[in-house]
Amino acid sequence: MLIIDALQYVNWTRALFEEAKAGGVNAIHVTIAYWENTRDALENIGDWRQRFRDHEDIIMPVHKASDILDAQKLGKIGIIFGFQNCSPIEDDLRMVETLYDQGVRIMQLTYNNQSLLATGCYEEGDSGVTRFGREVIKEMNRVGMVIDMSHSAEHSTLQTIELSQRPIAITHANPSRWHEALRNKSDDVLKALGQSGGMLGFSMYPFHLNDGPDCSLDDFCGMIMDTAELMGIDNIGIGSDLCQNWGYETLEWMRSGKWTFKPDYGEGSASNADWPRQPDWFESSKDFGNIAEGLSDKGMAQRDIEKVMGGNWYRFFEASFEPL
Repeated sequence: MLIIDALQYVNWTRALFEEAKAGGVNAIHVTIAYWENTRDALENIGDWRQRFRDHEDIIMPVHKASDILDAQKLGKIGIIFGFQNCSPIEDDLRMVETLYDQGVRIMQLTYNNQSLLATGCYEEGDSGVTRFGREVIKEMNRVGMVIDMSHSAEHSTLQTIELSQRPIAITHANPSRWHEALRNKSDDVLKALGQSGGMLGFSMYPFHLNDGPDCSLDDFCGMIMDTAELMGIDNIGIGSDLCQNWGYETLEWMRSGKWTFKPDYGEGSASNADWPRQPDWFESSKDFGNIAEGLSDKGMAQRDIEKVMGGNWYRFFEASFEPL
């Protein structure tokens, strides 16, 4: 069974790569930028190239979907570069193709805040996609870079689905009717995403789970099956949002970047001032099998489980990573 995780942010070590391999993971979309500018992002890409040299027996870059199958055959993990914000392109449309040529295949238009392209999910008002945003959408469509709206506000997301010539992704979020985190998505968004051929990756980040770290596997898998009814079984996958091996200062960087001098606690609560505990059924990449078993226990057919665990993402990437 092909296993693709559409979002992780991990402080990688050899042991963590081996753990993912032991969990049967074939490809991971890795975050290489939050608030970084162009130069910072290029430095992060340089760091990843060194990782590919240091661990060439276990990881390899993914530039086209078939690279994932090559990684599977070789017993390696395919690594997909992605940005959780548009900051690496700064205000220069040319940087979309330049960074695509450096291996970047996925970019969010916003990360919580208003960006030069669209509105983030933490803003009080949602003015939608900007003039620059419309041009970036066209250029991302042209070169083959996936548009990700995981941290975007509702109107901006719906507008992007309509504007984009290619299906978009929400790589890591859950339905808001299941848990009302600001980042989780309404039925209106999920329906539009499914109808347009887009993809949703279900998140196991505890702040976005019903009952947080105490969310049960049965509840999580039931939510997946309910969302399949809403969106269609071909439009859902996993985007775990797994974060490992980081200190608190990294969590503060993710949330606060350079735009504020005080900690931003995310969902508006100082109780979120630390990394959350993972649910016991998904503590790391070694636990993907638990999700497949949980879906089976809920009565999902094996062919549909295979779609959710990676088949759908592969099909989506196959249609998305090549230029128009």
